[in-house]
Amino acid sequence: MEIEVADLTNKHMKPSVADSETTENNIEVAKDAEEENALIPVPMASEQMEAEIANILDKMNHFTQQVSELLESGKSMLKELSYEFEERLIQIHKEQMEKWQEEIKELRSLDTANEEADALLLNAKYLLQNVHGES
Repeated sequence: MEIEVADLTNKHMKPSVADSETTENNIEVAKDAEEENALIPVPMASEQMEAEIANILDKMNHFTQQVSELLESGKSMLKELSYEFEERLIQIHKEQMEKWQEEIKELRSLDTANEEADALLLNAKYLLQNVHGES
């Protein structure tokens, strides 16, 4: 006699599932496992065999609970990381924009200084030409 065991590895959540749906999915996975356990044919067996089967079922339930807890924990961690990533990215963007604005300000200041220096040089050239022309 063969006993069929449920394949719970195909039960997973979509990344866009809401928090309340996660809990519902976890309950659903546990219910599916219980239903599939109920479908396992129960032949006449010794007490030792029954104890072994009960032990395996307990392990399955415990493992299902661990998986549910890990899913919740992982989802929580990912949310926190996502929030931190978003905040850091916004901060980096803000710092870069400020840096470039400061560069623009410095370039404008340099351009103004260059224009003033150019005007002084043109005046000096004009004055020198007039001095040489009068002599």
